[in-house]
Amino acid sequence: MTEQRLGRIESIEFGLGGYNDGEIGLTVNLSGPGWGVYATKMAWDANRVDHSEFCRWTEADRDAQYAEIVRYVSSLLKDAKVDKVSELEGKPIEATFNEMSLVSWRILTEVL
Repeated sequence: MTEQRLGRIESIEFGLGGYNDGEIGLTVNLSGPGWGVYATKMAWDANRVDHSEFCRWTEADRDAQYAEIVRYVSSLLKDAKVDKVSELEGKPIEATFNEMSLVSWRILTEVL
């Protein structure tokens, strides 16, 4: 069962994290009345995870993920009408859940 819930960006960071702190990207804490969840958009960090012949991805794949992350951040900034990631804190959001799993979320542009 799909359900929309209203909330806000509790906190947001751009930096290292993810699996064994080997990824770089965006970590967002979303919350609302009676719920809270983290969402990420990350890729393997080039300074912490070397590519090898055994990887199922290429450096071109990593570059594409980096570009996707930056474009995603740019879209969030535009939607929230701010200039810095730190200014996204407190912005209203709509989160879509399937059962108890976060499916997607968006900035509520219509109330800004």
